[in-house]
Amino acid sequence: MTKKTDHRKKADHPEHHKPLPHKPFHLREFIKTLGPGLITGASDDDPSGIGTYSQAGAQLGYGIGWTMLISLPLMVAIQEISARVGRVTGRGIAGNVCLHYPAWLLNLVIALLFIANTINIAADLAAMGDALRLLIGGPGILYVLVFGVASVAAQIFFDYARYSAILKWLTLSLFAYVAALFFANVSWGEALRGVAIPHIQWTSAFLTTLVAILGTTISPYLFFWQASQEAEDQRVDAKKHPLAENHYGALKEFSRIRADTIVGMVFSNLIAISIIITAAATLHASGRTDIQTSAQAAEALRPIAGRFAEFIFALGIIGTGLLAVPVLAGSAAYAIGEGRHWIVGLARKPREAVAFYAVLALSAGIGIALNFTPINPISALYWSAVINGVLAVPVMILLMFLARRRDVMNKFIISGPLYWLGWLSTFAMAICVIAMAVGFFV
Repeated sequence: MTKKTDHRKKADHPEHHKPLPHKPFHLREFIKTLGPGLITGASDDDPSGIGTYSQAGAQLGYGIGWTMLISLPLMVAIQEISARVGRVTGRGIAGNVCLHYPAWLLNLVIALLFIANTINIAADLAAMGDALRLLIGGPGILYVLVFGVASVAAQIFFDYARYSAILKWLTLSLFAYVAALFFANVSWGEALRGVAIPHIQWTSAFLTTLVAILGTTISPYLFFWQASQEAEDQRVDAKKHPLAENHYGALKEFSRIRADTIVGMVFSNLIAISIIITAAATLHASGRTDIQTSAQAAEALRPIAGRFAEFIFALGIIGTGLLAVPVLAGSAAYAIGEGRHWIVGLARKPREAVAFYAVLALSAGIGIALNFTPINPISALYWSAVINGVLAVPVMILLMFLARRRDVMNKFIISGPLYWLGWLSTFAMAICVIAMAVGFFV
């Protein structure tokens, strides 16, 4: 009998399932446990997402805020399921799909993911370059190159633990949008009604914006990233094993995942609501409804809310871009690497995972290059959103099937309210895709 088998049997002994003694809550310790969920939630508010929320607030005012409240439980459910699959199996979504489903299906999914993520990287870098140009002047295209190269270099050459800590600290940059509220003349009564009471307009503009918001908040790259990061964190910690192999500590791990995911998604939606309210109170109130990008939103704030409001809005774009670009490139690299059975992981040295890092650099490199071509990355972002919307539905369906397979999840198959919320989230995304398809022909 091997040591591994001994360890597993020891972990299954009843005495190892006794509840742990209650420990007092310590905020510092709780913050240390936050990781994949927090970073995933914060990266959801990337520069292109900021542009979507700014446009929603500028066009529709306070009345669109309720979408953030409705989407929150759907986001939490699908991201928690993704995280559990990664933690239980020790593999990301692509790594599990390649073991249980046809190769052609996996290849189609990761090809679409790579394309959508790369276009998104291009748009985010363009917004970051424009934001820095607003702050200090100079050539925005040069800043695109600097931001892109710096993001890739950090992922490849930084120590994983240090790099994860940097990403966690970068989430604080999003509080710039909470600060921006104090420079806007917000009608808090209207804002609260907009969040609490659904207000639906049966118009093309409203439905298009609704689809854009849901497509921005529930994106495939977030599923892949959080699942792969849970698997990565388990791999680099010698004390942890995939829960499908070693059940010990499962309840504690699931509690950590839930808390991490809830904090990340609440944080994400808090920032999104702040952006919508700021845009509604300034741009919509002054008749500026033609905002297309996050950088345009920052620039438009200057004559309405002042130079400092523009400054903190632009600063937030740069901060969240530095967070989102690595997540976009990394999720594509994890998906392709796991699907090809390569050695993957940001904790590995470059020479240990050459193919993995090559895909990561390629995705970011193409994103940088798109900004030097006649292709407008902001316009291309529309097609990225379409691809993401179409891709999200089959990925979510696959994820829900994986979560119910005993040969994948062992005794930890997803059930109960979390399971049904996951399907509700999938159904909501399917409605979005149908709405987009109808919009093409109307």
